[in-house]
Amino acid sequence: MIDREQVKKVAHLARLQITAEEEEQFTTQLNSILEYFEQLSELDTDNVPPTTRAIELSNITRRDELKPFSNKKALLEAAPEREGNYFRVPQILSSDEE
Repeated sequence: MIDREQVKKVAHLARLQITAEEEEQFTTQLNSILEYFEQLSELDTDNVPPTTRAIELSNITRRDELKPFSNKKALLEAAPEREGNYFRVPQILSSDEE
């Protein structure tokens, strides 16, 4: 199991400053987690197929459909910067060719 020295070492590696009280608390909590994993390792999982999730999920996103915005003027007026009928954005690519 994990002792206080190991908790100190991990805290040091993670650049965390923890108190002696927190060391004791984390030692207890981490040991509880490891004990639970030991219990899980005792289960017979030979006939259990591998899964990516514990519960079944389905994609609930909507279809991506192109719809023009009905009030272009209001949209442009809300922009922080604009140039004519376009949004003005900061340049992210340089034009210097080497």
